[in-house]
Amino acid sequence: MSELIYYDLKCTQGMSPSLSVQVAKELGRRIVSGAFEAHSLIDDENALAARYQVSRVVVRDAVKILVSKGLLEVRRGIGTRVQSRDKWNMLDDDILAWHLSAPPNLSFLKQLMDVRLAFEPKAARWAAERATAEDLADIESAVERMAQANNTAEDFIIADSLFHKSVMKAANNGFLASMEGVIYSALLVSIKVTNKDPRENGASVPFHREVYEAIAAKDGDKAEKLTEKLLNDASIRLSLTQNSN
Repeated sequence: MSELIYYDLKCTQGMSPSLSVQVAKELGRRIVSGAFEAHSLIDDENALAARYQVSRVVVRDAVKILVSKGLLEVRRGIGTRVQSRDKWNMLDDDILAWHLSAPPNLSFLKQLMDVRLAFEPKAARWAAERATAEDLADIESAVERMAQANNTAEDFIIADSLFHKSVMKAANNGFLASMEGVIYSALLVSIKVTNKDPRENGASVPFHREVYEAIAAKDGDKAEKLTEKLLNDASIRLSLTQNSN
């Protein structure tokens, strides 16, 4: 799955293609992939300018972009150092997207699933309590789109992502909007880790439809439990994949 799918789901083109952001993207991908280890120093401005055939000003602007995301730290007299993961802005769209270009990171994926388990079951409960007719129509539409996504795995995962996004939106809690990137990244990285077509999970669509029906019936308790089971089942499948590798 390409990081471009992530940007499409977020309805953003990602960073604009100026020279500085292109260099930032190249460096950012290397940091996220682990090619640059935490606390290590990256090359100085002159070396980076020569490598990417750009000016030092472009390199300086690229570094500023990555500093703002928590990936780099500039120390006068020392150099530019890679920050440890605990300093990264993990909800940043580019950082979440760059994980799709990096080798599969099971630890990162587990953390994403932990966050989803903490928020999504409650969001389903709140959706059952607060969803408008328009919200319910969006959730139902996503389920039908999943059922009809026979052409490609990409079509299915987009529909799956839109289902979970619609449930979060139906909870009518503004803070949950910032979590949709976590959902997209988790779903896309999961496919990369398992290397399986998500359409092979035959029970997936009926189970998502059952979540929708519980929300539509305003059964918050059932909606929460079903969503928790849905996410736990996904976590178990990922664990089995990890153990088999």
